[in-house]
Amino acid sequence: MSAVLSGYARYRQVVSQLMSGEEQLPSLPALTLDIRRALRSPDISLEALSKLISRDPALAALLIKYSSSALTRTRRGPKTLKDVMQVLGVGQVDRITMVHSIQSLFTLHSAAHKKLFKEAWERLILQACICAFLASRASHVQPEQALLASLMSELGSLAIFSALKDDVEPSRELYLKLCQEYSKSLGIVLLRKWAVDEELVEIVRHSGDWTEKTAYQMELIDLVNLARYHRLKGFDHATDLPPLQSLTGYGKLLPPYNQLDVNGGLQVLSVHREEIDALADMLR
Repeated sequence: MSAVLSGYARYRQVVSQLMSGEEQLPSLPALTLDIRRALRSPDISLEALSKLISRDPALAALLIKYSSSALTRTRRGPKTLKDVMQVLGVGQVDRITMVHSIQSLFTLHSAAHKKLFKEAWERLILQACICAFLASRASHVQPEQALLASLMSELGSLAIFSALKDDVEPSRELYLKLCQEYSKSLGIVLLRKWAVDEELVEIVRHSGDWTEKTAYQMELIDLVNLARYHRLKGFDHATDLPPLQSLTGYGKLLPPYNQLDVNGGLQVLSVHREEIDALADMLR
């Protein structure tokens, strides 16, 4: 345990330097910034947007796959990037572009770092896909908006990897301890650096506040917290969670979406697990 604490103290110092600007946090890739600027331009054509996006083949493939997924409910899947733009719209394309960029932002310095990151990314995309699915079934929130918001709510846990730079192999215990203490604050610092919408910053701030009072209708933070709850329960096997029925978001679910399964989770998620996993496969 003393070795863990010694490593923890060392990494705490680096995380503090990241938060104060003494160490460099990752910036969004130049191509991502170009695409996002183009998406916001009122004068750009679909042809020009398609040409720009095609410079990132992995993003182009993801957009085509996503626009053909069950969440979009299209009868016939788009075949070209121009078709994708017409199906999804620029707002949704912008959000998926951000989601795609995040995984490649963090430099991993060893096999141990890569193993930790893979596990962390798996947790995050599971939560994000649960959030997107719930948005599509039980709210008026766009699934892509919910997907990005959920992922951004845990961005700080990925930013922790910016502190794991030396030759010491960090343990899972040490990494989770750093996440518990710094994930929210580091995520807010990073989102502010990227100049994203303030709504996403507030999502990070209130993620995990199970009984946060919100408006009568289902809101983005409600979906994020419902998804976070199920990720903690099903993936992390957390034992200190409150009853699902006590969550603010649960109280806004209408039948049949509020029905519980035998494990105390939402039945709709159990029944549609294959659909959620198929969406997650696109982001792996």
